[in-house]
Amino acid sequence: MSKFYNQTFEFVVTLEEQGLRLDKLLAYKLTEFSRTKIKKLIESDNFYLNDCTFSNISYSVREGDELRIFVPPCEKSLLTPKNLDLNIIYEDNELIILNKPPYLTVHPGAGNHNDTLVNALIHHFGNNLSQLGGAQRPGIIHRLDKDTSGLIVIAKDDITHAKLSKQLAEREIKRTYLALVYGTLTPHIGTIQTNIARNPKDRKKMTVVKGEGRVAITRYNVLEKFGGDAISLIECELETGRTHQIRVHLTHKKTPIIGDQTYGTNLNHNLNCFNKETAELIKQFPRQALHAVRLKLTHPSGGQELSFESNLPEDITQLLAGLRS
Repeated sequence: MSKFYNQTFEFVVTLEEQGLRLDKLLAYKLTEFSRTKIKKLIESDNFYLNDCTFSNISYSVREGDELRIFVPPCEKSLLTPKNLDLNIIYEDNELIILNKPPYLTVHPGAGNHNDTLVNALIHHFGNNLSQLGGAQRPGIIHRLDKDTSGLIVIAKDDITHAKLSKQLAEREIKRTYLALVYGTLTPHIGTIQTNIARNPKDRKKMTVVKGEGRVAITRYNVLEKFGGDAISLIECELETGRTHQIRVHLTHKKTPIIGDQTYGTNLNHNLNCFNKETAELIKQFPRQALHAVRLKLTHPSGGQELSFESNLPEDITQLLAGLRS
């Protein structure tokens, strides 16, 4: 169990701190926890302002305010370890870099409680995983969609988790993806910036919205085109990391990812420029052709820059070979 759980932390607001948002101040004071974790603690009646329970995270603190926050005991994990192969790219005492295969869900959820990356992590690393993400997500800093392959970082302890979460929130972790899409983007190098929110007609999907949701920014570069402008290989770098961000942004630009069964099914695509075999390979591709190819971050204790690259998986490599033939 983490040494930061089952403890009460107390602070008195100074003159210099007056006017800061409550959640920001606590995140500054409690560097072991992410702002998301602190927000959950405040909103679940674990925070006291001047000896009274308080849940307004946007409150501007005043000099002399007495802040008290209780971090309850860590939930006991009921997850079942699963002996699944892990492709470990890098490992030290604080973090792990994995190359996730397609079709592997990152953490347990509805309908899948045993065959996830988290179950495999528990089998391989036991209790040597951070708990800041909760009992269902030990070690998880960020996630990849089930059918997306590529690089993902795992934290072994809570301090590492908090530092990596801070890097992620401050956009210091660089995550780059390769995607094969229908059509092409103009200009060939650019930035897609929109707001993204839950689709009101289908809560499992995200959509581009105006005036609400959260800002989402994707930088892209068209690397290669096939069949004129019929298919493109695109490099995407996440400036932000919203749910399904790249998939939503590329569909919004009428260039959905090949094989995307959630966002790419409502558009017709002309594949007459390809031979029958290649066209069939494109149409039958069984998942979104999206791969997390590069990951850059600062080591949370050593301070050195770590940079990793992952080769394209076999299915996307075969699809590319067909397009280039």
